[in-house]
Amino acid sequence: MTTIAHASEPTDEAALDQLLSEPTPGVGEALAAAGGDIVLLGAGGKIGPSMSLMARRALDAVGSSARVIAVSRFSDAAVREQLEEAGIVVRSADLADPESYAELPDAAAMFYLAAMKFGTTGQEHRTWWSNAAMPAMVADRYRGVPSVVYSTGNVYPLTPLSYGGSVETDEPLPVGEYAQSCLARERIFTSAAHTWNTPTTIFRLNYACELRYGVIADIAVKIADGEPVDVTMPAVNVVWQGDVNAWALRSLELAATPPHILNATGPETVPVRRLATWLAEDMGMEVDLVGEESSDALLSDAAECLERYGYPSVPLRRLVRWVSRWVADGGRQLGKATKFQQREGRF
Repeated sequence: MTTIAHASEPTDEAALDQLLSEPTPGVGEALAAAGGDIVLLGAGGKIGPSMSLMARRALDAVGSSARVIAVSRFSDAAVREQLEEAGIVVRSADLADPESYAELPDAAAMFYLAAMKFGTTGQEHRTWWSNAAMPAMVADRYRGVPSVVYSTGNVYPLTPLSYGGSVETDEPLPVGEYAQSCLARERIFTSAAHTWNTPTTIFRLNYACELRYGVIADIAVKIADGEPVDVTMPAVNVVWQGDVNAWALRSLELAATPPHILNATGPETVPVRRLATWLAEDMGMEVDLVGEESSDALLSDAAECLERYGYPSVPLRRLVRWVSRWVADGGRQLGKATKFQQREGRF
């Protein structure tokens, strides 16, 4: 089998989805150890489809007949069809509707991916319902079921570049209502872990990248469109989405009471200026850098995750080249900008 580290650069979406869902060693064993079906809530977004596909492929590889059940509104019919063709059980449900919970499937393990970030400014009421009220209903429905809860590095404050990024034991100091509501989500699942003895992993991610979205793609699209790149947020952490899928699925084995918190991102603190320069060079274009680089940034230290699961299978410079060629060739984007430049938490 071709390993991800030596895989060919994906040139179309079918190849990209195949690469994003290639399970790494240990994923199948971690899922099979749950002893039953796996449910992914909010599986129709930017992360859920490839993560669901990886779960199915990983379980197949270890000979497990456990079902992978993907739950979402599935507003994109093509995503639903893709998952069904891969042998994934698809259930349509609106998690914002309290009446939907009685119909959710039982499972031996639950992955919670649903959240609202984009367009939260001006929609604060919807943000809090999605990021705080829905988790309360999910936690109640899956009492005692081992769970992995997606969260974000946005719960941390900006830190000096010399600090090296926030670690899991640092005090959360979220900036803005999106980040505050994400911390509320963590606290709600933590309360459920204590109250109902629900083993839980809180998976704090920033920033996952593939060729159709992420910080690298955001910068590449600006360069392609002749727009300036703002370097006021001076540095970021980025990581290949395929690795994120594998780490999140494997982190089920860490689920505990109280919850185990795990930062997930790449090992480098990458200057935004350098990403823009690399991309412009690879694309054969000029880049206009604007803004004055600040002395702090939103950064996470993922040393524990990397020690457990290894360094990313797609190195940073290779990922930048992949993104540059994809964008230069007019490859489709998902249209979900990360807004990594935000320093006031207004998304």
